[in-house]
Amino acid sequence: MKVLIVLSVALAVAAALPQRKLSLKPEDDQATAEQNYNNYPQPDYRQSPPDFRPKVQIDTTTFIPIIHFDKEQGTDGSYKTSYETGNNIHAQENGYLKNVVNSENENIPSLVQEGSYTYTAPDGQVITVEYTADEFGFRVKGDHIPTPPPVSAEIQKGLDLIYAGIKANAERTALESKNPEAARQNEANAARDYKGQYYQQ
Repeated sequence: MKVLIVLSVALAVAAALPQRKLSLKPEDDQATAEQNYNNYPQPDYRQSPPDFRPKVQIDTTTFIPIIHFDKEQGTDGSYKTSYETGNNIHAQENGYLKNVVNSENENIPSLVQEGSYTYTAPDGQVITVEYTADEFGFRVKGDHIPTPPPVSAEIQKGLDLIYAGIKANAERTALESKNPEAARQNEANAARDYKGQYYQQ
């Protein structure tokens, strides 16, 4: 009885499965396979992946010609250079070696550069810049460079008093160095002043 039930269940499952039409001709199976393949879109692996980077558009402008360029190089480290462009930029620079004494009194060769350049600003103003670079740093001059306002009379008076006090202290220190006893006495008086003690002057 159990065998009969198992067989009937297997027969019912086999009958419920979809039937595939088998062909004895291999050409029919190939045509069906190609038709099924063509019905589904296939990705093209030859294409490059999409580019998600932001697109940058570069606007090209007219190329500016170099009208004049000159450079002279000396064997001692000195040089001169100048150039001019088609849009009215003029520049010139020269450099030379200079001996600079450092804190240990050693002569060190240092390059000094001096030059200038001129160009036209977008508002039409002609800008001229002169510069020097040496052991004192980079210094620049030009009419377009903002300058600080002048120092007021009150501030200048205060600065003059400070400088006068510094000068007087330096002179007193120089005199005290000639008289060591007076220097010791002044130090003792300064210590008493600091502690708030009174002493005979």
